[in-house]
Amino acid sequence: MTEPNDAPLLELLTGGLERMRPSERKVASVVLEDPGRALTYSMAALADAAGVSEPTVMRFCTGLGFGGFQSFKLGLAQALAIGIPVTHSAIAPDDSVEAMTSKIFDHTLSSLDRTRRALDPARVAEAVEVLVGARNVLFVGLGASGIIAQDAAQQGVLFGVPCAAPIDVHQQYMAASMSAPGSVVVAISNTGRTSSVLDVTERAKKNGAAVIAVTGGPGPLAELADVVLVLRTFEDTDIYTPTVSRLAGLVLVDVLATAVAVRRGPRHLERLREMKEALSAFRGSSEAPERGQRIDIL
Repeated sequence: MTEPNDAPLLELLTGGLERMRPSERKVASVVLEDPGRALTYSMAALADAAGVSEPTVMRFCTGLGFGGFQSFKLGLAQALAIGIPVTHSAIAPDDSVEAMTSKIFDHTLSSLDRTRRALDPARVAEAVEVLVGARNVLFVGLGASGIIAQDAAQQGVLFGVPCAAPIDVHQQYMAASMSAPGSVVVAISNTGRTSSVLDVTERAKKNGAAVIAVTGGPGPLAELADVVLVLRTFEDTDIYTPTVSRLAGLVLVDVLATAVAVRRGPRHLERLREMKEALSAFRGSSEAPERGQRIDIL
């Protein structure tokens, strides 16, 4: 029995359409048009809906790496369980608010799951080590990536060293020009090709700063970086605002900030606890943590 590809089934179908025979492409089109309905079909019913023979449906299933039709249906059920990617959940003008809500949540959950599975833990650990050794950290990005940079700077107390995330591009470049060995630049760009981010990153690297790239895949930014963190999401920046890449970046910032805080040891965590306690009192919270009480450092 052939093992199915590790990629999510609906993503696998979309990416493999051009390589399929015309008859198998008809089967794929039926599945992609309404995956939930396709899940209810028998092999004969799917063949009838696609206008092909049952052996064609079987060939379609085995071509995807499944042992047969039932194995394919199990894979489809698993794919639907984690939500439908953006290519299969596009908002239609006549969608109800309820339908839009369901589609957007499906899109987000599917994409974050894809990001989690594709993220290289070894590279994350490497980035954490670089950040633990930093004297200061500069976060740079524009647009949605700039929001991630701002969130990272907001969590500067967790990183335990001076952190900055200038909004203005000129200020980003000036900060990069003042970097030195021991500085770390976290450059964020989903496309990896934003010219100003590349210019700022290149300037910092020339000054001896270590560079961590947070990007969607290979590109000029990844080539400049010492550590590359790839966030693979279901993104279509030609049509949609890159909301999901932003959410994936925010989650990654939480991972890095938490891991760095823990790696800095008990003394740093105790200072964070004291800060949280003082902050709760400062804002009049009635739920200030007591000494010795475990707190959420995020």
